[in-house]
Amino acid sequence: WRIYGSVFFDDVDYFRVGDEKRFDPERIRAFMFERGIASCPTVTKAIRETGNASDKNLTAVTPVELDIIFQQLPKVETLFTTGGKATEVLLNLLVEPPAKSKYPKTNQSMDYPYEWQSNNNKKVNVNNLTLYRLPSTSRAYPLALDKKVAAYKDFFKKIGKL
Repeated sequence: WRIYGSVFFDDVDYFRVGDEKRFDPERIRAFMFERGIASCPTVTKAIRETGNASDKNLTAVTPVELDIIFQQLPKVETLFTTGGKATEVLLNLLVEPPAKSKYPKTNQSMDYPYEWQSNNNKKVNVNNLTLYRLPSTSRAYPLALDKKVAAYKDFFKKIGKL
C-alpha cells in the first residue's frame, strides 16, 4: 500500500493508520472502488515448500476461479500480476498456455484471451485482455521502492487510472 500511496497521492504513508504499522482497510476499500481497481490472489490454496516467503518454493494447489470473477466483473480488460509465480499461475489457466519463454517479463505485457462460462454454463464468453507483469511489491524483492513506484505509475497511466 506504500506503492499505491506514492503512485496516487505522492505519500507512502497515505493508507497507513497514524503512526501504527498497519494500513486502513476502509480507506483502501474506498480508494479501490473509486478508482475501479480490483485485487485478488492468483491462488486460493498453496503449499510453501520452505519456511520463507519466496514464490520460487511455492506450489499452487488451487488457482483463482476466473470464471467466477468474470461473472462478477465481466467488463475487465486488464489484469496485472506482481511476480513470476502469479504470472505463471494465471497463464496456465488459458486453454493453451504459452511456453514459459513467451511469458511477459517485468514491466511488459501480452494479450490474454480468456474464455469463460456464465453461471448458467450455457454461454461462453471471451474477454480479450491485456496482462501486465509488474514488479513484486514485496520488500524482499530486490528493487528500490522508487523504481517500483515508477513501474506502477507507468502502468496506471497506460490503463487510464492515473
